Amino acid sequence: MLKGLRFLKGHGTENDFVIVPDPDGRIELGPAAVARLCDRRAGIGGDGLLRVVRSAAHPEARAMADEAEWFMDYRNADGSIAEMCGNGVRVFARYLVLAGLAEPGELAVATRAGIRRARLAADGPDGPAPVTVRMGRADLPGPDGIRVTVGERNWPALNVNMGNPHAVAFVDDLDHAGDLLTAPPVAPAGVYPTGVNVEFVVDRGPRHVAMRVHERGSGETRSCGTGACAVMVAAARRDGLDPAVTGQPASYTVDVPGGRLEITELPDGTVEMTGPAVVLAEGVADADWLAAG
Repeated sequence: MLKGLRFLKGHGTENDFVIVPDPDGRIELGPAAVARLCDRRAGIGGDGLLRVVRSAAHPEARAMADEAEWFMDYRNADGSIAEMCGNGVRVFARYLVLAGLAEPGELAVATRAGIRRARLAADGPDGPAPVTVRMGRADLPGPDGIRVTVGERNWPALNVNMGNPHAVAFVDDLDHAGDLLTAPPVAPAGVYPTGVNVEFVVDRGPRHVAMRVHERGSGETRSCGTGACAVMVAAARRDGLDPAVTGQPASYTVDVPGGRLEITELPDGTVEMTGPAVVLAEGVADADWLAAG
């Protein structure tokens, strides 16, 4: 029987992940190994990797262990570390319940951006129930004058931080984003020293938008949960809506290439994201193949 690294595969609105259970934090996965696993032609394939570790067993999460038993050690497809992944949190929570490591209901997940709380019902006859995640508050740190360029076109962009950085640009046509094979240039230089996720957004109707995204370290993905939250907040501010001022929640539908997400900003500033999360396969990656990379 093949011996090696046990993994599962999951996705949230087709933002897909390799899931590696490692409760005691004993598995060493460097950037090259992560990139090998996420390779779509020579590996398992994924936009990123979710390592499932007990918070008490990971040095970056021990301080959160009393509040959240499990830490989502998230890596981009190129092996680089990311602070957060909204679709990843939903898939992570789904895995914990399927594996019997958590019960349906509300559960806390430790991330590099802090603790996120997921809420999921028990699966019904129609399949897995959607998962809602409290994504924390959006920060709009500025500066003014940020611009995103694709070819001969450029647009103003809003800097929105959802635990990770986003530049949100409203455009007339999603095709104007180009092929998104490489990161769109963002000015002024140095405003995002660790890179940025860039969202291109069009209107579909009242409180209904659609987006494409280039995720740093992964390229264009079929969905980005933190990006959808950033887009919702940017659209609300553009439309003159601020729940902290009105005292009323604001909700937007955000279409992504892989499906649809419902995003709500509450009066206390918390952003909630609701969408599907699926764990669809499991297997074992050959240890010699993985080490050869």
